[in-house]
Amino acid sequence: MDLLRDDERLDYLLAEDLRIIQSPSVFSFSLDAVLLARFASIPKTRGQIVDLCTGNGAIPLFLSARTKAPIIGVELQDRLADMATRSVQYNELQHQITIQQGDVRGIARELGFEKYDTVTCNPPYFTADAAQDQKLLEHHAIARHEIHLTLEEAVANASSLLKQGGKAAFVHRPGRMIELIEAMKRNRLEPKRIQLVYPKEGKEANTLLIEGIKDGKPDVKILPPVIVYQENGSYTAEIEEILYGSKK
Repeated sequence: MDLLRDDERLDYLLAEDLRIIQSPSVFSFSLDAVLLARFASIPKTRGQIVDLCTGNGAIPLFLSARTKAPIIGVELQDRLADMATRSVQYNELQHQITIQQGDVRGIARELGFEKYDTVTCNPPYFTADAAQDQKLLEHHAIARHEIHLTLEEAVANASSLLKQGGKAAFVHRPGRMIELIEAMKRNRLEPKRIQLVYPKEGKEANTLLIEGIKDGKPDVKILPPVIVYQENGSYTAEIEEILYGSKK
């Protein structure tokens, strides 16, 4: 297997003791993926997990350190799906993680309706007509903007995969929180846990983590905030532990 191509590099996932293939011109995961993988409620052994918009497979790799359950990552772009597949092979996790190249829209017709315990999703954040579209490379534009997948479609397809009582976890921008909650409720996903992420204390939140239960009863919990940076610009202790693992 040719591990790296073009400008790809092999990065460390230190807390998980894994490696991941990344590319500055194609795709590199962000802190949002790390936070979603930590936030999501997942089965420890039994059960099945699907990660939608999986990119280069970061979330399935992160989740594999938390569970023995099988994980399917779904990615539209064939180049990103190929990067994810090679990362899974490099880490010898083929027995647990499967990467499927395909469209999230209608994915339950391929994977099965209402059979999964957890769905995670880091969808495109920005509308397709955002001005910065024209300035982005194709891979980045599709990953960041709703060119092929809208927020409503992401939520609807996540719900179609989940069994009753299953959980869907999303990461998004706080500015679209109401839109996301409304989409979840339209698609039988009752919001149960919300957590906001702040770049520094005293700043506005810039990341939203939200989890819903399919056909759950209304009762949402607002979790303590996550602060990413200290005043001196270094990571907070919480983020350091997430990224690098516990200090011994």
